[in-house]
Amino acid sequence: MRPTTHLLYLHGFRSSPRSAKAVLMAERMRSRYPDLVWWCPQLPPSPAEAMAMVAAGTAGWPRATMAVVGSSLGGFYAGWVQASTGCAKAVLINPAVHPARDLARHIGEQTAWHDPAERFYFEPVFVDQLRALAHVPPADPARTMALIAQGDEVLDWREMAAWCAGGNATVLPGGDHALSDFPAHLPAIEAFLGLG
Repeated sequence: MRPTTHLLYLHGFRSSPRSAKAVLMAERMRSRYPDLVWWCPQLPPSPAEAMAMVAAGTAGWPRATMAVVGSSLGGFYAGWVQASTGCAKAVLINPAVHPARDLARHIGEQTAWHDPAERFYFEPVFVDQLRALAHVPPADPARTMALIAQGDEVLDWREMAAWCAGGNATVLPGGDHALSDFPAHLPAIEAFLGLG
């Protein structure tokens, strides 16, 4: 496959483009691959609106050299983007594989992780929207890379591993939901994307 020319990064629930992983990856892409088109949007709380925005923003991107990276809920979204666009590659970091089930208990007012002064309301209809976006595991697992931390304190690593089975899934001993050792995994991600 050809190297990635367009890269979309999708953050998780209550997160933002200011997350440590998003910032680190943005800086690395800009410094090492200045010709790469990089987009890490602030996703709205509504899953339907979030994916409509992503679909519109990537409508002109070349599918054969487009890739998506997503963390947690962003990993679920990244799988949906790959399934709906047929883009070349997807990297899933501790992906939420059952977000409708898991986020049903978070209905109500939420604070943004990177700025507690920012608040939003997670509506019951958003759970229905997540159900509507549900997708099967990757049809072509070879085009998907997953990093799954056994020490994830938010999501069950066994569910993630089962959902990502057959692909380039790496189950990491220990670790955490934020994948705090993310910098150590960047070379493998770059190689998978055909950049390294």
